[in-house]
Amino acid sequence: MSLYQQRGASAQKEEVHQAVRNLDQGLYPYAFCKIFPDVLGGEDNWVNVMHADGAGTKTVLAYMYWKETGDLSVWRGIAQDAIVMNLDDLLCAGIYDEIIFNSIIDRNKFRIPGTVLQELISGTAGFFEMLQQYDINIKFLGGETADVGDVVRTITVNGAMTAKWRKNQIVTNEKIRGGDVIVGLASFGQAKYEPAYNSGIGSNGLTSARHDVLSKKYATNFPESFDPDMDEKVRYVGKYNLTDPMPGDEERTVAHHLLSPTRTYAPIMKEVFEYLFEGVHGLIHCSGGGQTKCLKYLPKPVRIVKDNLFKAPPVFDLIRESGNSEYAEMYQVFNMGCRLEIYCPSEYAREIISIAAKYGVEAAIIGRVEFSDKRELIIDDPYGTYRY
Repeated sequence: MSLYQQRGASAQKEEVHQAVRNLDQGLYPYAFCKIFPDVLGGEDNWVNVMHADGAGTKTVLAYMYWKETGDLSVWRGIAQDAIVMNLDDLLCAGIYDEIIFNSIIDRNKFRIPGTVLQELISGTAGFFEMLQQYDINIKFLGGETADVGDVVRTITVNGAMTAKWRKNQIVTNEKIRGGDVIVGLASFGQAKYEPAYNSGIGSNGLTSARHDVLSKKYATNFPESFDPDMDEKVRYVGKYNLTDPMPGDEERTVAHHLLSPTRTYAPIMKEVFEYLFEGVHGLIHCSGGGQTKCLKYLPKPVRIVKDNLFKAPPVFDLIRESGNSEYAEMYQVFNMGCRLEIYCPSEYAREIISIAAKYGVEAAIIGRVEFSDKRELIIDDPYGTYRY
């Protein structure tokens, strides 16, 4: 059993997928989001999407950092995490505009005061205002905020997005085929629409990151930050404090790297869709499942080869070294510096990379699709070859 599983988390969500396997998979079972006929308007050439996701256990990191430093602004990043984990999933279905968002917040009122809720709501509104500058319009319709201290030890921050979209502008992943290349968009650096350097951590794998990197002090000071049924041997086994300087990056702290808000690729993908839509054969958001996420959305048996991934940014080295983790497991849990994959014919790659560069986001051909009689993924890096 992996450390991730020992801590009560699952990168592949096997039990979840088993529970929902008999549900209607929608019009396009390999699309990144579940897509249904237009039940809202009854128009044959339109479809509906409703999607839900959230910031996950990153909220626990934010909670501890806020309690240690008093810095309420960290919650604005959590608001962005909850939005982007929805928005960038919708991007993978081709949807980028005229979206409705509802927030879903469950809190323990004894530990999470109204000032935190105010930061979350203000952060949500502020992020939507930034997106409007790029003609990406999301309507914030409120949502549900529940005081459920008997259920939640600190706070959960989630959301749901709904959209009505033109059927002929949906990305279904059914076009992915042998001969395609994979253009990867980096999760790290500083995009032109970001106010600071982004470590690339995203919102997945934070259970492992938190317990592998941070010291036992956090178990003592914040017993509400972990499941009491978790084995003490895997609970906060690292050596760092959140306010320590980041190894190899003395200008920033460990907290800055672990709490960098999840980057959205919406401004980039809007332009890609508007000018190069016919070349987009598939899209994968490397969220839960990390670099192995693509295996779930392959419409036919093909071999995915990733042999030119970005060098993993420092935050993933910190996590791997702190937890003494194998690269094979890291690729299953984390995005490792590449959080969006565009599957396309090779002649489209240069233009996509150029569009990303306009927004300050590194992009490159990270791999390819090969004909095969079975679904498989091969990741080849300087440290080894990993098969999934």
